[in-house]
Amino acid sequence: MAEGHQIGTHTVKHKNLAYNMTQQQQYEELKKSVDAIEHLTGKPVTFFRPPYGQFNDDTLQAAKRLNLKTVMWRIASMDWELKDDPEQIVANVTDHLEDGAIILLHELSQTVKVLPQLIAAIKEQGYEFAVLETE
Repeated sequence: MAEGHQIGTHTVKHKNLAYNMTQQQQYEELKKSVDAIEHLTGKPVTFFRPPYGQFNDDTLQAAKRLNLKTVMWRIASMDWELKDDPEQIVANVTDHLEDGAIILLHELSQTVKVLPQLIAAIKEQGYEFAVLETE
């Protein structure tokens, strides 16, 4: 966090919150994850990304009750599908770069392996990395 990183929640069980869950059930799923993260880090959680990018009004209300800002991505790297094609991960990102874009990446071995190349390719196109504003 000292380097500008933010830890947000993505829920505990990675369920599709918009599918067959009440607002209270969504709230409880989010609250469990927020409580666990805050206990481990000692820092407040302010960001939330819905699993699968799926949400509904109940999801947004549950997040709001926990003072979470729902944040989505602009560019999907498709890294979870491209275990054997790291060059395509880079292309999926660099072919769609734009100012302010949030890139969806996962903590997968293929992503970690290609990350230095991806960062270099993004910088080669003249982009910089910035801290997401909390307000």
